[in-house]
Amino acid sequence: MRVNPIEDIQNAFQSLKTTKTRTLLTITGVAIGVACITTVLSLSSGVTQLVSGQVAELGGNIAVVRPGAPNNDATILTGAISQQQYVTSSITEQDFIDISKLDSVESAAPIMVVNGNAKHDNTPVKDSVIVATTPALAAISQLPIRDGQFIDSVTNTDTAVIGSQLSIDLFGTDQSIGQRFTIHGQRFTVIGILKNTNNPINFNNIDFNHAAIISLESGKSFNQGISQIQQINVRAKDAKTLSPMIEQVTGTLTKNHYDDHDFTVLTGDAIAQPTSHFFSAVAGVMTAIAAVSLIVGGIGIMNIMLVGVAERTREIGLRKSVGASNGNIVWQFMIESLIISIIGGVVGYVAGYGIAFAISTMVTFNPAFTWQTALIALGTSVAVGLVFGIYPALRAAKKDPIEALRQYH
Repeated sequence: MRVNPIEDIQNAFQSLKTTKTRTLLTITGVAIGVACITTVLSLSSGVTQLVSGQVAELGGNIAVVRPGAPNNDATILTGAISQQQYVTSSITEQDFIDISKLDSVESAAPIMVVNGNAKHDNTPVKDSVIVATTPALAAISQLPIRDGQFIDSVTNTDTAVIGSQLSIDLFGTDQSIGQRFTIHGQRFTVIGILKNTNNPINFNNIDFNHAAIISLESGKSFNQGISQIQQINVRAKDAKTLSPMIEQVTGTLTKNHYDDHDFTVLTGDAIAQPTSHFFSAVAGVMTAIAAVSLIVGGIGIMNIMLVGVAERTREIGLRKSVGASNGNIVWQFMIESLIISIIGGVVGYVAGYGIAFAISTMVTFNPAFTWQTALIALGTSVAVGLVFGIYPALRAAKKDPIEALRQYH
């Protein structure tokens, strides 16, 4: 029997219409799985694009040095992260000093996050972030100053620049120049207030709206005079000298660390991996969990197809008796399976972005439209249709036409 794809598709739709309820429920099962995957991947891509855009806006000449050797996402949710939380950073103040002296480096700024909270009248602000750094951070990260000035080489060690939201949390106003607050009992005077940023997610992994920025020397005083540097931001003179700068930075750190590559130098999109790949790892795990619902949807496809084979045994016998081959029968049922999975995939893809945009109203970034997300979401749904549709199709093809015609369902 000659294969006519258009006629076969029409017949498949007609067959599925006879079991509307079952078909709709099966499509819903596939759509839920695809929607979950689309939501997670689009939001994850949105975060990455957000930070990548920030790095690009800085001129494309920024590199970031972080402690620890490069690792993959698969290790993030095992013992690696929890272990790193309790070890000393491999990046030292000497590393920062040596990097700053390199010819290819225009400027460098260390970031040392101090454990503790900012207090005013003995009332702590629990979500405050204490950042010890140098004056170069403002220029490298383009931190906008709304009032006052940033810390510099002539300001006292007991001065600080704070985020606008922290100013409100501490003093009840965003006009707090000259006000004083304490960190671990040490008093600091506010000399500058940052502009409010709508995107607390950034390549520094710091919400500057809630941050108190103090000098590196002040930060070291809270750690027995020792710096605990979590990151060094390095800026090349221009984008063309970024690659030579990375080589020099890597060489310097390798020498300082006695050939032990316990550091990572990141540039471009690599910097955009938020919180050391943690968000990407969580997205991967959530995608795997969402895939379970796709398997459930696939089982639904197999179930409805097997029921269809049982109910249409006589039809199969008739088709074979007039010349349909086993391949024709397999093709017929595979088309029905693919129609269910493709419709479910398209509906789930659209619904997934709808959910992602709804979630984006509660966070500070938007989901991203990428061809990878579309390929994964729709490709997975097609794969489900193929995998779970092949067994019912083969079972239908193996029907003996004489035995099939004896049934009158």
